[in-house]
Amino acid sequence: MNCKYFGICASCTLFDKTYEEQLNYKIQREKERFSNFTTMEFDIIKSSEKNFRNRAEFRIWWDKDENGNEILSYAMNDFKKNILKIDSCEMVSSHIQEVMPKLIFELEKDLILSYKLFAVEFLGSTTKDLLVTLIYHKKLDEEWNQKAKEIESTLNIKIMGRSRKQKIVLSSESINETLHINNQDFKFAYQEGGFTQPNTNVNIQMIEWVLNNIENSSKDLCELYCGGGNFTIPLSTKFHKVLATEISKTSIKSALKNCELNNIETISFIRMSAEEFVQALNEVRPFNRLKNINLKDYKFDTIFMDPPRSGLDDTTRALAKDFENIIYISCNPETLHRDLEELTKTHEIVRFALFDQFAFTNHIESGVILKKIK
Repeated sequence: MNCKYFGICASCTLFDKTYEEQLNYKIQREKERFSNFTTMEFDIIKSSEKNFRNRAEFRIWWDKDENGNEILSYAMNDFKKNILKIDSCEMVSSHIQEVMPKLIFELEKDLILSYKLFAVEFLGSTTKDLLVTLIYHKKLDEEWNQKAKEIESTLNIKIMGRSRKQKIVLSSESINETLHINNQDFKFAYQEGGFTQPNTNVNIQMIEWVLNNIENSSKDLCELYCGGGNFTIPLSTKFHKVLATEISKTSIKSALKNCELNNIETISFIRMSAEEFVQALNEVRPFNRLKNINLKDYKFDTIFMDPPRSGLDDTTRALAKDFENIIYISCNPETLHRDLEELTKTHEIVRFALFDQFAFTNHIESGVILKKIK
């Protein structure tokens, strides 16, 4: 990477290696970690070496020039957790990279916009739809609204303002994205505050990896931790029906919107935790959220799980063992390894992949497909 802050900014932890070296380091580490389960070759999904993030957050730092004029900078932490002022970032998408200096220039011109500005969040798409959230330590008023609307028009972006107990939406709180997956376009609305995969190119390849390694089924899919439907909607093309669960209200709202955008009627989304869903399946107690859904109408053969870093709880691991096929996407190899200790008692691993969502960091995501042992 040619970033002038490479090796200084703490957002890249593997700064002493080329891209191929850092990726190989992570591959070998994970092969060793999972060697007690499989010696198969892992499928490797690489990242671009730069401009791969469509989501980013920066601190705002105030300083003065030699004439005493206030100047604004983006800021990150260095490896000693000191403030590092930056004027660019090679990891963010080309569009975000292009807008960053223009935004700082516009903010710096007006004290109403810059005063007590604390941080800036960017959420972008491959369609060049960009939402910028300005975060303040002050109350935002109508004068701020008017000034922010002017920047929206000047830079052709969407702006939101956030402060304590305040959320101001000027034009929209979401962006539009189109993912081209296996020669088919899927439309998504990504909402501010909701979870989205930051590396769009790797995300597309993750979804394609799942689709290309499972067979079409006449039965149904059960999905836990579905988020905004990132996997759910493309996966619905492979199954008769899909029942997907998610605990976040924001994510469920996005999932329903995304389903509507793609004119898909075979998915039902329910807002409940994985543990609650297990209780519902086992008829431990009734749930009002399921009053319009009859679980007995579903004939599941596959479960898809993309849990948080903590992995699966005991009840969800037990549930997964009842399915013919398990698809497990993991953002934490440590908890994945723990969960596979149990899942491989009843299922065998048939595919294993590593997804380099966060290039030049120690982090890597995994995908495992398992089939029930006959």
